[in-house]
Amino acid sequence: MNISTRFGAKLPLLSNLVPIREVPKLGFLPFSHRKRGFRSGFSKKMALNVEKYDVGVENKLGLIRSATESNADEAIEALKAGKVIAVPTDTLYGFACDACSSEAVNRIYDIKGRKHTSPLAICVGDVSDIEHFAVTDHLPHGLLDSLLPGPVTIVLGRGESSILEKSLNPGLDSIGVRVPDSDFIRIIARGSGSALALTSANLSGQPSSVSIKDFENLWEHCAYVYEGGVLPAGRAGSTVVDLTKPGKYRILRPGSAKEETVAILENYSLLEEVLSG
Repeated sequence: MNISTRFGAKLPLLSNLVPIREVPKLGFLPFSHRKRGFRSGFSKKMALNVEKYDVGVENKLGLIRSATESNADEAIEALKAGKVIAVPTDTLYGFACDACSSEAVNRIYDIKGRKHTSPLAICVGDVSDIEHFAVTDHLPHGLLDSLLPGPVTIVLGRGESSILEKSLNPGLDSIGVRVPDSDFIRIIARGSGSALALTSANLSGQPSSVSIKDFENLWEHCAYVYEGGVLPAGRAGSTVVDLTKPGKYRILRPGSAKEETVAILENYSLLEEVLSG
């Protein structure tokens, strides 16, 4: 099985996107622009669910914090100290740690009961950060900004100039990259000064989490659990697309945004790679 297939089959973190009725012929708005209405509803729903959350449960372990900017510095310090935290994204709840800390990455594998042969994706704060961790110079100008932030995982080559630790996904020359359309995780990714290793907050092979109650049995393994309410995106997967080859794309996992993603890729004149045999 080749590297791209392994990555697409195993990549974590999922989401849904409100379908787009029409794709313009010339130029594309980023997913974040298309989802302004969705994000507004998401924020209101998040606030409502945080208000309704049982304070007694929050105090049980002293780990629960609201996923707000006022708590970002605390999260950043935990990441820099090699800790694992649980955070909401635009998709599901995820476990996050410093992608350049082999100890922290190993801890995520241990928490999930995940095989070390299953690769982890990374999360960065801004699209402009991707070039520090993966090869992007073969992509059409503006493509990444059209796809991200949003519920898409971009698989790219790591290249010799990547500042990622070699211990992350050893043996793979590609890396899945996310820029979620979620303010809190992007703030802490920026503040960490590194990429975050990111995977769904659940035991390996179990259903993914749309609320912190879904993974309550794993709270004790986290430095903090950041509460963002019940996430409205559902449990469908993010769209995973391999962009390692110039002028080509390959959908590794259809996910929730395949149609929108393909429309953008083809607008930039990329052709779908068809595997022979």
